[in-house]
Amino acid sequence: MIRQNVHIIDLNVIYNVLEEINSILPFQIFNHNNLDNFLNLFNSNKIDLGSSIILLKPGDIKFIENNKVDKRMLFSIDNVPIELTKLIEKINIRLIKQKYNYQSKIDIKNYIINLNSRIITQGSKTLKLTEKEINIILFLNDKDQPQSINTLQNQVWRYSSELETHTVETHVYRLRKKIKDTFNDDKFILSHDNGYSIL
Repeated sequence: MIRQNVHIIDLNVIYNVLEEINSILPFQIFNHNNLDNFLNLFNSNKIDLGSSIILLKPGDIKFIENNKVDKRMLFSIDNVPIELTKLIEKINIRLIKQKYNYQSKIDIKNYIINLNSRIITQGSKTLKLTEKEINIILFLNDKDQPQSINTLQNQVWRYSSELETHTVETHVYRLRKKIKDTFNDDKFILSHDNGYSIL
């Protein structure tokens, strides 16, 4: 659900080396030939940075900071040459930190969800959720149409033939009740004839 991406700007040698081992990297890499092209894509909303880092030359950091890119995403290589394993390790550490920060505040409707602590908040009210409840919310939030019980069973529960559909319905019912009891909101997860949605 949370993309882990590395955008590499004007560092073609590093991109080419990482591209050679792309199949074993725990993140996706994207090459940008120059800073202006990257900023044009970013400013026109053609790049969703999500949980990403931007690998660039030290001299480009000031310029990119002035263009409203979150400076926590910026990562420059100051000491070159660098061992490939050390570079990948540094990238992974930065991505872990970035993912943690990203997961601590996800906006859905007028709620904030902290995936790290599994808490949903609205104003001063908070509610602790289970991992399955978080997965239901994230899955439904990613879809623009109601999702059937069978789809939830297959995608959120990863389908077990022993799992009965009423188990899924019970989970969704309890989640909707918890949200209604805490936030007095019975429209967060909507019930339809053909399933459930967060719209």
